[in-house]
Amino acid sequence: MVSKNTICLWYDGTAEEAARFYAKTFPDSSVGAVHRAPGDYPDGKQGDVLTVDFTVMGIPCLGLNGGPAFKHTEAFSFQVATDDQAETDRLWNAIVQNGGEESACGWCKDKWGLSWQITPRVLIEAISDPDPAAAKRAFNAMMEMRKIDIAKIEAARRG
Repeated sequence: MVSKNTICLWYDGTAEEAARFYAKTFPDSSVGAVHRAPGDYPDGKQGDVLTVDFTVMGIPCLGLNGGPAFKHTEAFSFQVATDDQAETDRLWNAIVQNGGEESACGWCKDKWGLSWQITPRVLIEAISDPDPAAAKRAFNAMMEMRKIDIAKIEAARRG
């Protein structure tokens, strides 16, 4: 059954590779149908992968091999709430060490240019602390980080 709302992500011929990486990296993720061109077309040949149905952490997605015209930007990202430092490290490292790149404040990009926010739940709680001074300390600590260090966030929150 086709989902009522599906995120369509544009790739330059690598939708299936990306979908398989997400499926092996993130829980509750999988690759579904791979749709191939039924005939030749201006930018490809019969049998080329046109689209890939996949799920990332329960979110239905469609990978579209649309060519080089459009690139991913930070205007769209997946925000992944992590439960501990081990999960944060595992997901961050999987993205960054497989052709991706680090950015600031828990953001990184995968090798296809798609942005991810690897965000420990502790960080959200800390910057939402009812004590404005504690929230500000945690926020300031986050602003100095690339991958989020939970122990440093908790220490900053405590003062």
